Amino acid sequence: MSIRQGLLALLSRGPRHGYQLRVEFEASTGATWPLNIGQVYTTLSRMERDGLVEPGESDEQGRVVYTITAAGREELARWFSTPVVQSDRPRDELVIKLAMAVAAKKVDVSEVIRKQRTATMRALQELTRAKRAATEGAVQRLVLDSMIFQAEAEQRWLDHCEAVLKEER
Repeated sequence: MSIRQGLLALLSRGPRHGYQLRVEFEASTGATWPLNIGQVYTTLSRMERDGLVEPGESDEQGRVVYTITAAGREELARWFSTPVVQSDRPRDELVIKLAMAVAAKKVDVSEVIRKQRTATMRALQELTRAKRAATEGAVQRLVLDSMIFQAEAEQRWLDHCEAVLKEER
């Protein structure tokens, strides 16, 4: 997801100013994707240029309130209706790191795996604590569940890597 589509989704619920968008974006992603307020306003500026949002009146504190346009709603509908395919996601640095560690020959791959497993377990514990403390309802829970499932899958994959490497010895 890009920030652009996230902001359009929030604006589809009604007019918002930049600070509101930042706060709601972070809440919607379970605080796992922090935004700099500059990113928000830069993105709004580009979306205004592209005809996806339009600025409205300033609120009582002088902040410009933005509204999604028909073109913005069309782009948002297109985004929601287009599945995310695996090849659209960024490369997995851990996979590349382990592949290079194996290829390098002089790297203790089992130590790389052990350190990653420890870090992943720590992250899993933190995510589980965050889920227990979550107060934002279904949205925050879904985001945290996804991250927990990814961490659990990473642990299983690390176990698999270890087993494959033992077979190779």
